[in-house]
Amino acid sequence: MCLSKNIYLADDDEDDRLFFQDALSAVCNDVNLTIAKNGIELMDILYLPPSPLPDVIFLDLNMPTKNGFECLEEIKKNETLKHLPVIIFSTTVQEEAVNKVYKEGANFYIRKPDNFNQLKKILKKVLTIDWLKEVKQISKEQFIVSIA
Repeated sequence: MCLSKNIYLADDDEDDRLFFQDALSAVCNDVNLTIAKNGIELMDILYLPPSPLPDVIFLDLNMPTKNGFECLEEIKKNETLKHLPVIIFSTTVQEEAVNKVYKEGANFYIRKPDNFNQLKKILKKVLTIDWLKEVKQISKEQFIVSIA
């Protein structure tokens, strides 16, 4: 069951965006995906009324113009946006980056899988979370999502 219906993805890599979009469609057919190609575009979309705010944001860290770290910080400092669940969706799991985004208030950290079935399993796991009820940040031990 897919509880998140309005999903934003910010990622500068076109192949990663298409891969995510295909996996999301396979997992949840009743979903609205909004895609931003960089951090500036994401923030413009978030600030642009009357666009509905997302149920969850998947945020790549390494993007040009405005990276994921900057977007996360801006989102969490904004009164209107700070409640939004943010899932870091990155190719690397460097301890320093993980610690930084955890401290900034990200909800989960997902290392981008290169396997379609793994991505579907991870999306299924994350999208069954009722974000309206589970808005508190989870423990550091559970922060990095895996399919195990």
